[in-house]
Amino acid sequence: MKKIVAIILSILIAITVIYFLFVYYATFSEGYRSGELTKISHKGVLFKTWEGEISQGVSESQRFDFSVESSEKEVIDLLKNLQGQGVKLTYKERFATFPWLGDTKYYVTKVEKTKLE
Repeated sequence: MKKIVAIILSILIAITVIYFLFVYYATFSEGYRSGELTKISHKGVLFKTWEGEISQGVSESQRFDFSVESSEKEVIDLLKNLQGQGVKLTYKERFATFPWLGDTKYYVTKVEKTKLE
């Protein structure tokens, strides 16, 4: 009986580890978005995450919400300095997310300043 419980527990732990690794490392898509950086904030009660938003047009529906991992210090500093300016974001989209990584499935990995037209 102990052997069966140990096997079941081992399988559950292995599935959990595989799920966490898949969600963290597997990307659904990669791409670029550009627009005016309207928001960058450090928010959360239990888990503090960096969240941002760019406006891609006049309508409220043309905005892009994104997260930035706390380990991306250079990206966070650039975003803080480019508030209200045109930016081009390089991002990766994950299948899912964890609360300690961010609110969205879109994670910015690179930022470039652009001119607004």
